[in-house]
Amino acid sequence: MKIKCLIVDDEPAAREILQQYTADDSRLEAAAVCSNAFEAADVLQEEKIDLLFLDINMPKLSGLAFYKSLSRPPAVIFTTAYPEYAVEGFEVEADDYLLKPFTFERFYKAVSKVINKNAESRGDRDFILLNAEKKMFKINIDDINYLEAQGDYVNVCLKDRQLLVHDTLQNMQKQLPENRFERIHKSYVIALDKFDYIEGSMLVCGKKYLPIGSTYRESFLNKIKKT
Repeated sequence: MKIKCLIVDDEPAAREILQQYTADDSRLEAAAVCSNAFEAADVLQEEKIDLLFLDINMPKLSGLAFYKSLSRPPAVIFTTAYPEYAVEGFEVEADDYLLKPFTFERFYKAVSKVINKNAESRGDRDFILLNAEKKMFKINIDDINYLEAQGDYVNVCLKDRQLLVHDTLQNMQKQLPENRFERIHKSYVIALDKFDYIEGSMLVCGKKYLPIGSTYRESFLNKIKKT
């Protein structure tokens, strides 16, 4: 499963280099390329982004200010031509910091650092812990059929019950194994082994009909063909 990246830089040359490096790294997929933080904010509303390549020194809204504004930020590798920004970059718990101009070798090392960190945090657990109903539930991953976004909450639909969790769909998906779950709509993430069939733009899971969004359809179909 490739890591979905968002490249944000106001300099065309810098964007081109990051696009080329991302294309050369088989672990990565550039989901979008933006020239400012406002474009990036729009992408984050629509796409599940795993990693930001974020320029610090941008007009109107800096990369640091933008990243601090995110309630559930993805992993971030800051990029800049100004070494004096390094300390502030690490103060917001950046995963790494690339000083322009940087080589592909240095780029690859930074990405590996993010991948290793994610692997360590996720581990090989077969359960997740969810806070709901003023309790902490231990939920077996095998029992999860799908997740449904409901405003500021996520409805976790299990085989025998439902739990309403105060969280975002994007953050909830990060807690689940990437090879077993996939987003099919801005409001739905499904377990790949739990649905019954696909009919047109709908996916059927038990008695529930879930919409497949056009943005997610191709990625979802490609993934289930490989499962």
